[in-house]
Amino acid sequence: MLHGPAVKLGEDKASKKKASLGVKLFFVYLLLYAAFTYISISYPSWMSIKIIFGLNLAIVYGFSLIIVAIVMGWIYHMICSRYERQMNKEE
Repeated sequence: MLHGPAVKLGEDKASKKKASLGVKLFFVYLLLYAAFTYISISYPSWMSIKIIFGLNLAIVYGFSLIIVAIVMGWIYHMICSRYERQMNKEE
């Protein structure tokens, strides 16, 4: 018994735009993470500063990085889905 793909696979005309968006979002996240690393290495005492609800900068910034990564993934998915609908329409 042979198993093939469940859907017909064709050319993805949106792949270049999706890749470009992915690279841009990667560099945005890289800058945020690099800032976190720079502060941790250069000014470790800053990480103990209380920010909100008694939590220090290290905890707040660390959880913020996780949340930003999730939100950026959702944004990437939404924009790429729109690109695919617009550019891969059957002609």
